[in-house]
Amino acid sequence: MVRSPDSIPVPSEIETSDHELMLAVRDGQVARLGELFERHHGPLYGFFVRLTGQRTLSEDLVQQVFYRILKYRHTYRDEGKFSAWMYHLGRRVAADHYRKHRTGETVDREEVNLEHIPDDAMDSGEQAEKNDDLALMQKAFAELPLDQREILTLHRFQHLPHSDIARLLDCSVGAAKVRLHRAVNALRDSYFRMRRHDGAR
Repeated sequence: MVRSPDSIPVPSEIETSDHELMLAVRDGQVARLGELFERHHGPLYGFFVRLTGQRTLSEDLVQQVFYRILKYRHTYRDEGKFSAWMYHLGRRVAADHYRKHRTGETVDREEVNLEHIPDDAMDSGEQAEKNDDLALMQKAFAELPLDQREILTLHRFQHLPHSDIARLLDCSVGAAKVRLHRAVNALRDSYFRMRRHDGAR
């Protein structure tokens, strides 16, 4: 079956991949960084908010990451994956901030959004119980060490595969899985400890 000319997509209608956009930026088309910013500033902001618990700071850190993307664009490699490279720079930006301000082990748990969506089918009692559970989970997450908050955020919220996380952490895939497993266990243990404590009051 021969398709009509109207049904054949023209190049302008085909979305350019992140990798292709970054190669264009690297090769001098710096205006195309705006397209990457539009695609990724939201997820990157979410990464920083969960890591730091501070919205204004997270906005600043996002800007710093994209500044570094522009500054270090010549180091982007053809075999690279843009999102993994972006989070690599994000981790460096966060580490520089913590080093400068000597913070990072705790966050403001009021700002940690674990993005649980309310269930409209629940009655008010069930919803209240779920909200209480979410508040405890947010508190438990906020009190985790920075490295555990980071790996949980990369995997559970940014949806990076184990291979990308391993590359970011400069370790094997197996080691990344072990670190993630320990972080999940630490979050679970902290959550249930807080539930027991609240129930005992």
